[in-house]
Amino acid sequence: MATANAAHSPSPPPQPPIAQTPGIRAAKFQNLFADALSKTIRTCSYSKFSSCFPTPSKYAPQTLTSIWQQITTKVEASAKKEFEEILIERDVVAGLNELERLVGEAKSRKERGVEIREPPHTLPPERLYLAHLAPYLQRTEMELDGELKRLQSENEELVDSIQAQREETEILVGNLERFIADLERANELMNKEVEGNGIKKELADVEQEMQAVGREAKL
Repeated sequence: MATANAAHSPSPPPQPPIAQTPGIRAAKFQNLFADALSKTIRTCSYSKFSSCFPTPSKYAPQTLTSIWQQITTKVEASAKKEFEEILIERDVVAGLNELERLVGEAKSRKERGVEIREPPHTLPPERLYLAHLAPYLQRTEMELDGELKRLQSENEELVDSIQAQREETEILVGNLERFIADLERANELMNKEVEGNGIKKELADVEQEMQAVGREAKL
């Protein structure tokens, strides 16, 4: 009897879980992020980075290359980690996959001119929940797109700020190098002046006389 009642139950079998493999919308969203991040990283190329430090670039290129690689790698890894955390926290992949399925079903029904209605009480809770969640998922997708563009803009501003600071540092280093060079030239001129006036010879004669007096005093 229980078997017969189960066979005529209006409740459908449990729906399979939503696949976490990105669908078309989720894949496009992830590709959009990857392209934006790649563009941001390319903005801080090694040629631009090294142009801010001509002296280290000339005398220590390997060290400068290593520093540049560490900076770009850290920025890229940090951005990817934050993006993945957002995807997991908001279950974006599953939501976009379900949104894609719902949109596909609606489009197919519209093209066929057929409206298929299922009794709400026969639908699984997850499907009912996602049906009500579809508008929210669309808004979330738009918000994530806006947040992604904002992060891209902030990263570009950060790169410009770092480059400006490096240019300022290079100017200060250049001024310091010129100051040291001026001191060296002044020292050379003073040495020549001392030698030209015979002061150095007079100092040597005085030193010899003092040494002679010291020897006589010992005797």
